[in-house]
Amino acid sequence: MALASALLAGCSRRPAKEDVRIGLALGSGGARGLAHIVVLEALDELGIRPHRIAGTSIGAVIGALYASGRSGAEIRRLVSKLIVEDGDTLADILFEKQTLKWLQFFDLELGGGGLIDTSGFIRYLEELIGHDHFDQLQIPLTIIAADLWSGEQVIFRSGALLPAIKASIAIPGIFEPVAHEGRHLVDGGTVNPLPFDQLPDCDLTIAVDVTGNLSGHDGTPSYGETLFYSIHNMEKRILAQKLKELRPDIYLRPDIHDVRALQFYRAEEIYRQSANISSELRRRLAEVMVL
Repeated sequence: MALASALLAGCSRRPAKEDVRIGLALGSGGARGLAHIVVLEALDELGIRPHRIAGTSIGAVIGALYASGRSGAEIRRLVSKLIVEDGDTLADILFEKQTLKWLQFFDLELGGGGLIDTSGFIRYLEELIGHDHFDQLQIPLTIIAADLWSGEQVIFRSGALLPAIKASIAIPGIFEPVAHEGRHLVDGGTVNPLPFDQLPDCDLTIAVDVTGNLSGHDGTPSYGETLFYSIHNMEKRILAQKLKELRPDIYLRPDIHDVRALQFYRAEEIYRQSANISSELRRRLAEVMVL
């Protein structure tokens, strides 16, 4: 029985944080997933180290960085070096900027099952993580992808780390599917956008939902709007149904509005919109354990 459920059932003694095995689920949501960093920073400030992490899509990227030993603050600094700033022109990005930009690591790949090849980004991510196998990480990590043809969930917990991340972030129609062991894999958000059900032997599960909210508008939608709104609506419906059947002990949903999947240049805005999630996490944790 999970810790929070046990307390609700009548066991009133709150254990110390050192005695609680915490499972952390980091969900999909593209750029909105930068809100995960706010949660990681709060855990660091509380001196809480997750027992396990499960991540989908952007949650897999942030989760892998954190599981490798990087702090939330370090991950925030890395992101600030990679994002394209609002107002940058193509010339700025290609020729003038001295800082690293995340777009440098994506190559146009028309006709390959997607618009963009992520191999360059994955190679750079390997440098940041410093490891290429699951068993080298400091915190056990689970990554979720999806089989394109069957629609089945594909769960990675061991073996090569980078193919799992590449598959988990492969947004259909944008990033090319990943060929792996006879399967073609795509974004795990299409089957399990918030994998809190993949955290075995944990006393307490924390799930961070970064699907956010997108406002519609009048007029004919563009290609990007059609794609991103469709994926967004699909993930929200999958998660809503899942939450009817199973709930994490602590469910966090930052109030992120009108940020599309690839709008990483809006990082500071995402952090501001997610700032209150830190105090909510502290409050919820204080209800079930001695901090």
